[in-house]
Formats: sequence, structure tokens, C-alpha cells
Amino acid sequence: MSENRKWVLARRPVTEPSVEDFRLEMAALPQQLAPGDVLCRTHYLSLDPYMRWRMNDAKSYARPVGLGEVMVGTTVGEVVRSEAPGFAAGDLVVGAGGWQDYAVLPAAGLRKVDATAAPLSTALGALGMPGFTAYAGLMKIGQPKVGETVVVAAATGPVGAMVGQLARLQGCRTVAIAGGAEKCAYALNTLKFDAALDHRDPALKQKLAAACPQGIDVYFENVGGKVWDAVLPLLNDFARIPVCGLISQYNLGNAADGDTPMTMLMRDVLVKRLLLRGFIVTDFVAYRDEFISYATPLVADGTLQVREDIVAGMEKAPEAFIGLLQGRNFGKLIVKFT
Repeated sequence: MSENRKWVLARRPVTEPSVEDFRLEMAALPQQLAPGDVLCRTHYLSLDPYMRWRMNDAKSYARPVGLGEVMVGTTVGEVVRSEAPGFAAGDLVVGAGGWQDYAVLPAAGLRKVDATAAPLSTALGALGMPGFTAYAGLMKIGQPKVGETVVVAAATGPVGAMVGQLARLQGCRTVAIAGGAEKCAYALNTLKFDAALDHRDPALKQKLAAACPQGIDVYFENVGGKVWDAVLPLLNDFARIPVCGLISQYNLGNAADGDTPMTMLMRDVLVKRLLLRGFIVTDFVAYRDEFISYATPLVADGTLQVREDIVAGMEKAPEAFIGLLQGRNFGKLIVKFT
């Protein structure tokens, strides 16, 4: 191909994004590469909730996507041309390729992938950023101990599913919170959580209390809102709360989330001496190799179950992303380029 298809940010959504917020453009492929760069052809694109925040023109841990710029995203791709030592045509790599067929990327930001160790798509899920987020948040912040109770929000998503399984391997009681009967059944029967609750259940608070008779020692937070309200009264002294996302707030625009009064939150953080820590997975980059070495054989032999929701065709990326924010996906959402 001599041209590159790319999805760019056409306008900034105020609340929920729509397909009109994205624009498909064509661009010529570069004829030359700068020293240290490689040209990669995308095979798989990861779609993740953080992308919604990057569409806002607001200060955050990373700069927003500019209007007219390619939407950000992690990709697995194949090196087509290289001007970087150590990378050659045919190498498979993980990098920040974004929503496009081809990307010019600095070799310093790429990681080679061994397609024989595990399916290539797992480099974006169980063995990629979501899996590493689960590992870093649970093991380095949550520090689960045998016999403790670990509650996981969005428990059948790519992060939550890994958190629950890792906690079970540490000898913990695990409680899943998910959306709907099918996902709750998956959490119980496949991921082997000890209990699973539907976050839509009007009796969530009462059922969560019954599922956690000894209270909650670790709560892995990536949802916020009403789930947090149900968890908060059950937290034990010295509970640990890794916070890697708040998906319930991503489409609120500039409106405040009034579900949890700040006074109540701060009172419990003080009285119960809680460790409430937000984190970005790049904070723990020093542990990436440790995670890959630990998790790869467990994924390969089926100890860690992996579920992926793969959408065929890069042209479907905006619609799939909107569905992700609405909870329509089941498992790690990935776009397969054709």
C-alpha cells in the first residue's frame, strides 16, 4: 500500500462520543525514515477507556489528542522498514501506533513480541497494558495476603479478570462486580471468583455485605460511582484501594460526580487509615519484565483465562469504542486490521 488510512479526532465530545467525533483520512506513506525510526503495519489495535479522557481538552497525566491528530492507542504491528539497529522487516512489535494502518514509531518505544509464546492479540490484553495494570495495581499496591477478601469492579473486563485470577492464586477470597447475568456467570464459572454480583442490582449494597462477611481488604477500583458507594462502608482498617480508572465518570464532561460526597470519602480515608492510591501503569514500568515472565506461562497453559472481543476491520473502530464505553463488549476489546 502507498496510502495510510487513519482515524483522527474531528471534534471534542461534551458527554458521550459519537461517530461524528472521528474522521477517516488518507495520507501518503513516508518515503524516508529518520535514524532510529521504524515503519510498522498494524495487525491489532487495543481499544481502552482511557482514550475517552484523551479526547478532552483538559489537563491530565498525558496531553490530549489534538483536533486533526490520529487517535491514540497501543498496537501490535509488523516492521515494514527500519532505520533502527535491532529491528528488521518482519519483526512483530508492540507500540503506540494509534488508529491507523501504518505508523512511524521510534524504536526506543517498541517492544518485540514472541508470537510463539502466546497468541499475538494477548500482547494487547492479558500480556499487555491491561494485564500489567492488574499485576502492578494488585501486587504492588494492593499487596494481597492469604485469606483476605479482594473485591474487583468491572471484573470480567481485561483488567478486572486478571486481578481476580491473580488474587485467587494468592489465596484470597475474591468477589466480582460485573454487569449482567452472563458476565456474573462467567466470573463464577470460568474466572473462579468466589462470588459475583450484578452492579445493576438495586440490592447491590446488601448483597455485597453478605458476600464479604469479614469486610473488604483490597478493592480494585476502575469504575467509581455507585459501586464505590457499596464498597466504602465495608472497607476494613488498613484496606488498600488501587485506583486505575473511573469509567463511570468518563462521559460526564466537566460535571462533577455527586454520587459519593467528598466529606464521607475523606472521613473514611482518615478514620480507617486507607491507602487510596491512583496510579498510571507507566509508574511501574520497572516491573514489566517481572510481569511478563510471571504471566506468560500461566496464560499459555490456561491457568489464567483470557477472553477477547475482537472486531474485524479498522473502519469499525469508532463504533466499537463507543460500545466499550457503554459496556457492550465482553472481554478485551481489540480491532483486527484486514
